[in-house]
Amino acid sequence: MSRSRLNLPEFKMLLGTQLIELGALKQHEEVDRAHLRELKKEIESDKILKFAIAVDKNTNIILDGEHRFNALKELGCTKIPVIFVDYGSPDIEVKAWRKNDQVTKKDVIEAGLSGKKLPPKTSEHMIRIRNTLKHISAIEKRVNTPLKKLRGGIDDRG
Repeated sequence: MSRSRLNLPEFKMLLGTQLIELGALKQHEEVDRAHLRELKKEIESDKILKFAIAVDKNTNIILDGEHRFNALKELGCTKIPVIFVDYGSPDIEVKAWRKNDQVTKKDVIEAGLSGKKLPPKTSEHMIRIRNTLKHISAIEKRVNTPLKKLRGGIDDRG
């Protein structure tokens, strides 16, 4: 039995970007401190967050964007742009970054809900677009949101 797959434009229509409170999100992985320092400097220098992060709509677990999340937190931000996805969908898969490691969706959910985070770069989330498996960052919309807005300095409408 063949299932139809959503193409990228359909995904973008269904998965709009929302500005939500950082405190509402759950992490499932630790961060690489060196990468976090570099990213934090870049975001601070640019004064914007360029891309939204991907989050499971049912659990609020961050699937991609843990470093952006932590950089904003360290920069005193209270909000972050998010694209919610249904992690239960068969069109979203998880695989391990490192050879000979294994990770499942259940591992990701347990780590996110328990607070017992997995090591940095344990999980790599993929999404099926036009019958091709791509890194989930393919749906992360460019937002160019000013840090001032993410710190709560401007109202969410503008």
